[in-house]
Amino acid sequence: MEINFNVLSKPIRGSFPSSSPRVSPRVSRNKICFPSQHSTGLKFGYQGQSWDISSTSKSRVRKDERMKHSSAISAVLTNDNSTMASRGEDIKNENIGLLNLDPALEPYLDHFRYRMKRYVDQKMLIEKYEGGLEEFAQGYLKFGFNREDGCIVYREWAPAAQEAEVIGDFNGWNGSNHMMEKDQFGVWSIRIPDVDSKPAIPHNSRVKFRFKHGEGAWVDRIPAWIKYATVDATKFAASYDGVYWDPPPSERYNFKYPRPSKPRAPRIYEAHVGMSSSEPRVNSYREFADDVLPRIKANNYNTVQLMAIMEHPYYGSFGYHVTNFFAVSSRSGNPEDLKYLIDKAHSLGLQVLVDVVHSHASNNVTDGLNGFDIGQGSQESYFHAGERGYHKLWDSRLFNYANWEVLRFLLSNLRWWLEEYNFDGFRFDGITSMLYVHHGINMGFTGNYNEYFSEATDVDAVVYLMLANNLIHKIFPDATVIAEDVSGMPGLGRPVSEGGIGFDYRLAMAIPDKWIDYVKNKNDEDWSMKEVTSSLTNRRYTEKCIAYAESHDQSIVGDKTIAFLLMDKEMYSGMSCLTDASLVVDRGIALHKMIHFFTMALGGEGYLNFMGNEFGHPEWIDFPREGNNWSYDKCRRQWNLADSEHLRYKFMSAFDRAMNSLDEKFSFLASGKQIVSSMDDDNKVVVFERGDLVFVFNFHPNNTYEGYKVGCDLPGKYRVALDSDAWEFGGHGRVGHDVDHFTSPEGIPGVPETNFNGRPNSFKLLSPARTCVVKFLPNFPFSCGFVHSYLNAEKLTIDCHHNHQLSTMNTNLKGRNSRNKVCLWHLLYKTKGCQLIFSIFSFSLNQCM
Repeated sequence: MEINFNVLSKPIRGSFPSSSPRVSPRVSRNKICFPSQHSTGLKFGYQGQSWDISSTSKSRVRKDERMKHSSAISAVLTNDNSTMASRGEDIKNENIGLLNLDPALEPYLDHFRYRMKRYVDQKMLIEKYEGGLEEFAQGYLKFGFNREDGCIVYREWAPAAQEAEVIGDFNGWNGSNHMMEKDQFGVWSIRIPDVDSKPAIPHNSRVKFRFKHGEGAWVDRIPAWIKYATVDATKFAASYDGVYWDPPPSERYNFKYPRPSKPRAPRIYEAHVGMSSSEPRVNSYREFADDVLPRIKANNYNTVQLMAIMEHPYYGSFGYHVTNFFAVSSRSGNPEDLKYLIDKAHSLGLQVLVDVVHSHASNNVTDGLNGFDIGQGSQESYFHAGERGYHKLWDSRLFNYANWEVLRFLLSNLRWWLEEYNFDGFRFDGITSMLYVHHGINMGFTGNYNEYFSEATDVDAVVYLMLANNLIHKIFPDATVIAEDVSGMPGLGRPVSEGGIGFDYRLAMAIPDKWIDYVKNKNDEDWSMKEVTSSLTNRRYTEKCIAYAESHDQSIVGDKTIAFLLMDKEMYSGMSCLTDASLVVDRGIALHKMIHFFTMALGGEGYLNFMGNEFGHPEWIDFPREGNNWSYDKCRRQWNLADSEHLRYKFMSAFDRAMNSLDEKFSFLASGKQIVSSMDDDNKVVVFERGDLVFVFNFHPNNTYEGYKVGCDLPGKYRVALDSDAWEFGGHGRVGHDVDHFTSPEGIPGVPETNFNGRPNSFKLLSPARTCVVKFLPNFPFSCGFVHSYLNAEKLTIDCHHNHQLSTMNTNLKGRNSRNKVCLWHLLYKTKGCQLIFSIFSFSLNQCM
């Protein structure tokens, strides 16, 4: 039985940009202070592939037999491939990709061996007893309410229950005629025949699961797998009811549009449907689809991330205290309404991610999973027993990820959202709590690897996340999966096949903290270009990050958005275009644009913005509560501010649209070429290249520099691609957009030490105070940002741009003496220990025409 590990046997050698440091065993491994690298060059990344174990056995055994089998298998990684073998064989560390990328992980080889073994064991058991991971993750076809052969079948896992019945509107809430039977696995079931050829339980009618527990008491609970739940809004503190949802064909929404292609780099618009109305009320899925999605598309985002979709009784939890994991939040509509929203997004070319909360569950008893916990042991519960099953800061319950039925429940939940609603991926919330048995409480992670790989690591949770990512990408290879982790766990964003956890991206969570610290606590003259640039470029090599200057976390009452920190009370009176901007407003708008764009351009391989922050939405978010007289006034989005032609909010919105358009045109976020050539603390200027663009940020509050010399890679004539000081962005129009900037060669060709700031060419420009400008080569036919190569490769794939057309060619590196007439380009990059010379030969100029 083979396991295909598609990884490199040796790490890629060469020069890496300062934004993507490779960790050395001799330096600190702090997630905030990675070793800085000042050499320049291309970053060559690679992606491994997920791997799978095949099995045809679909027999089912008792749960204690599952445990017995789980200790009899060992994962062995050999030099050539991976096989299942006896426990005595060794795991070769050179085949664990993470160790190849980061040799400092080698002392933790035993940890990786152990968790890989646990992962393989668990996956093989699922293959053996459930027919495979994909079939295992279709629990919603077996559990909960389903139609089968002229009847409704209801199943519920409740091993601690002594008796059980189903109740609801259909039987007058009297379950005496609908008693359920229990099997050896603790699963209760009942078949309810149709009445007069119609389902005995009408669509959209209320249902609950009633069971008797060990103390002899009967309790009513919402079915764990319920697909919809509602509450009587006319009754104060009313509990939720489960709803049997099986609409007739005439009421069922049918998707009309295919999923859009996965973007090369996600530009994410984080949104909360409920608070998206301009009115002080809860907005609906359909209103969001019709009114807000066009705004998102107009600002050139390519991905929408929806918060608070899974049902949660407490609105103020921002959707993070989930009670019903398969149910959509009924505040904003029903399941068909949500499908309409997602289909509308797809029609606009927008991918849709859902915020999934598998790190914990609501502590509510009457309407959540916690109601199934009646003091039984953890093997008969969704949650750990005792203190381990309770998060004292979140007041919520913690899953037992080693439990077979918990794995079924959570993995099925992921597949449900992908397949029933056509979501395109997930943002996994709060996984730091999952990764460690201490849940990150009172932990100040220093970056010492002992903090990540020790007895404090919750390997059960790590294995679940590995299974989850393997499942998601097997069902939908183009899925986008993002992890929210504050600890900086190494390998979180690497494939499972390399010993990683398998996420596509991780959130760069330190960036907003840095900006808030600067805006709140430092004078403009004290801003350190080196420090802020280091914060933006501080990410693990080959682990992609989503950068953001602020998210929903910074908008909640008690905190302030960047715009409000910068302009405060003047946002109430100083935003009119009919009068001159005050110094506070002028500074605030200028820095708002620069902070967000600097974060986007240098902070990661994707970008995220929270709803309304793109135009500097004032004030904060305050959910209705007793302390504000249950007001929705600050739980909405005032779109009219951005729409008004006489208010300055429009300038920030326009710049947000422009910087997204820049990435749409030049794909700089997806480029592996990221080179910071200057961090000038005296002049407050940062210069860097991303892809084929040159970025110049001048954070100085007063100084405008004429003839400021900027190093660059490629020779030619540069022009303005984006200018934050343009009139349409609320600037002062100081930069001439019709000015050509011609480069001059620097130093000795091929000797970077003699170049200007390590760059072989340079040009001069005007750099006004508190502005950023992006320069591009308008007539350059070859895009270096699209070069992808491995050392020792036989072929180099080159994407050539000419007259806005893409032509892909394969060039044999050995064919330098070919008949083709001309060598078109030489790209030269100097590294610390070697020189990589890529000579592009053997193709005709006509192929680029």
